[in-house]
Amino acid sequence: MTMTTQDADTARALQALEDGRPSVRLRAAMAVGSTPDPRFVDKLVERCAIEPEFFVRETLTWALTRHPVSLTLPGLLREVRSERAQARSQALHTLSKIGDRRAWRAITPALLSDADDDVARSAWRAAVVLVPDGDESGLAAMLVGQLGRGERETQLSLSRALVALGEAVEPLLREAAASPDPRVRTHALATERLLSDPETGFDFAIDEAKRVVALGGAGQEGR
Repeated sequence: MTMTTQDADTARALQALEDGRPSVRLRAAMAVGSTPDPRFVDKLVERCAIEPEFFVRETLTWALTRHPVSLTLPGLLREVRSERAQARSQALHTLSKIGDRRAWRAITPALLSDADDDVARSAWRAAVVLVPDGDESGLAAMLVGQLGRGERETQLSLSRALVALGEAVEPLLREAAASPDPRVRTHALATERLLSDPETGFDFAIDEAKRVVALGGAGQEGR
């Protein structure tokens, strides 16, 4: 059977996505996104799971968003259950970019508390994008349970996710601000500050919260 010009171009693009040079993989991902084709979807999902370069991964995600959701969603939903942390993280990231709420069912408590910080951060971002109307309080309760976790980048991601949920988190943050764990108290107080004043920088909010906790304060009364 003779290969058509289009088939040959597709084969070259698929091969280029596996090239040893990041620049070639990046150009290939851009080309695939510029000319969407159902034949690319499985390879794009597969590459997201193993691609070592951040900018290439971001372009792979962009290329997936250029394809019909009906084609991309099944593979991404499979990937969030992968044993490979990068596969879970990038699939969640891509789902947050696509924004189709049918993916909400994939955001499990296990992902929201995943031991891998990259996966958890991606799950938090995806969750606040995909959460159905009326389910914000339940999501907020799960996210508040992660307060105090990790270092700056992880705590910043969680605070941003909580702030995005708005009023639903306020009573939960007040409760967390009285936690016996100083890391939880500090993170809760900083997030409260960001919620009340979005212009506040995260580092400033954390430093202020640390001072309040060191002085024995909690919640709004400690400020």
